[in-house]
Amino acid sequence: MLSMDQIHRIRQLFYEQGCNISEIARKTGLDWKTVRKYVDKEDFNADNPLPTERNLCPILDPYKPIIDGWLREDKKAPRKQRHTAKRVYKRLSREAEGFSCSYRTVAAYVKEKKKELNLSQKEGFIPLIHSPGEAQADFGAADFYENGLHHSGKYFVMDYPYSNQGYLQLHYGENMECLLESMKAIFEHAGGVPTEIWFDNTSTIVTKILSGDDREVTDRFTRFQEHYGFKAVFCNPDSGNEKGGVESKVKYDRKNMLVPVPRFISLEQYNRHLLEECDRDADREHYRHEGKTIEELYESDRKAFLPLPKVPFDTASYELVSTDGWGKFKLNNGKHTYSASPGLAGGKVWLKKTAEHIYVLDEKQQLVARHRRLYGDEPAESMEWLPYLKYIAKKPRSLRNSGIYSMMPEPMQKYLDACKNSERGKVLRALSELTDRTGFDSAVQTVRQAIEYQAHDEDSLKNLYRRLYADVPQLPPLSPQKGVLSLAQMPSGLSAYDGLLEGRCCS
Repeated sequence: MLSMDQIHRIRQLFYEQGCNISEIARKTGLDWKTVRKYVDKEDFNADNPLPTERNLCPILDPYKPIIDGWLREDKKAPRKQRHTAKRVYKRLSREAEGFSCSYRTVAAYVKEKKKELNLSQKEGFIPLIHSPGEAQADFGAADFYENGLHHSGKYFVMDYPYSNQGYLQLHYGENMECLLESMKAIFEHAGGVPTEIWFDNTSTIVTKILSGDDREVTDRFTRFQEHYGFKAVFCNPDSGNEKGGVESKVKYDRKNMLVPVPRFISLEQYNRHLLEECDRDADREHYRHEGKTIEELYESDRKAFLPLPKVPFDTASYELVSTDGWGKFKLNNGKHTYSASPGLAGGKVWLKKTAEHIYVLDEKQQLVARHRRLYGDEPAESMEWLPYLKYIAKKPRSLRNSGIYSMMPEPMQKYLDACKNSERGKVLRALSELTDRTGFDSAVQTVRQAIEYQAHDEDSLKNLYRRLYADVPQLPPLSPQKGVLSLAQMPSGLSAYDGLLEGRCCS
């Protein structure tokens, strides 16, 4: 626990002398997290004495195991995606049978339990007043699971400060496609366009900060702005408080829409769900307008909106890139590698880039491959095998010398080595068909089974695939039926069968 003199010294260095967090940490010998804590601290009231009761809030006893479980799970979640007392109270009201405790009781217990679990954190909101029809925009960070796969993603928030209504959209990352797709989806859901939108000086939009309020922005953002007709306003550098409404909404949405950490099958479907959830959340009293709900005030925003354009805006970006000798290309400063097709090696392909996908197009604008877009700063590769398998199936004898062989997984190499020359082309065509149906991983798994059963022909490969992936019910074994001869009773000579064919009975 630092003394008030130490705290005063930290804040003096930051607010009066303009030192940054790292400089203050070096000068004071304190950890940067401690420095940050006291720079951001807003409440310097003396702490009230802790309750003396050993059993805090006994009326909550039936629900404490549930609350404790949620809060313990929060220790595994990102710091900004943990339960608030309000979120705990809402979940108990919806999910716990017979729950009737007050919010104050829940808040008191959650506060003490968070201290016990070292989960306590204070965050503040900065209210701003704006005219109807205006909006503010920003991104926040949030984890989520899609099809069981973890993503450290971003979410875009559009806030309407007059009514305190807002919407969010979840993404794998933060770029121009994520920004434009989110805004377009929110405009269309809201049925109109804000007259004015406030932004940070993010490099996604702003290329150069000029004097005063002037900014140089990207061509694509200018096109989007002109298409929808809104006015873009940019905050002064390092002045996020100028759009405090959306700063608060980013925190609110994380704690109320993204806790617990979301798990879903389809990001596209989940984003539609988030828009609907934001509509439902507006049925609550506005924090500064007693007796009026957010939904009621939002009607004034909607009346002030600009109409949607008649022509839809294409939020995708297009780029012409060169492929290497393997028919691959790189994006994100060479960190991310994608496949095109061996038939397009050493040439150029067009890319259509959206927030979620990279579409590879040939010179006739025909789709060659579709990739899930890669995000992050770590090197990564996305390989779409179908064009490669189709290509090499036409020239199976050149497999070894094509360069494609060395890129294949080891089980695939081992399997193709064991195939006869006369069968290899058929097998490659079969593998391309399987990949087209359910993906390359399912084809590799089928190959593993084929190796185990030493099945190296086309028909056997397809049968193994059907056994693994087709929805074929397992039939029970036949039970013996009366009148059916056993193996021992079957006649040994062919003359008996001749008698059967001529209509004579055998004894």
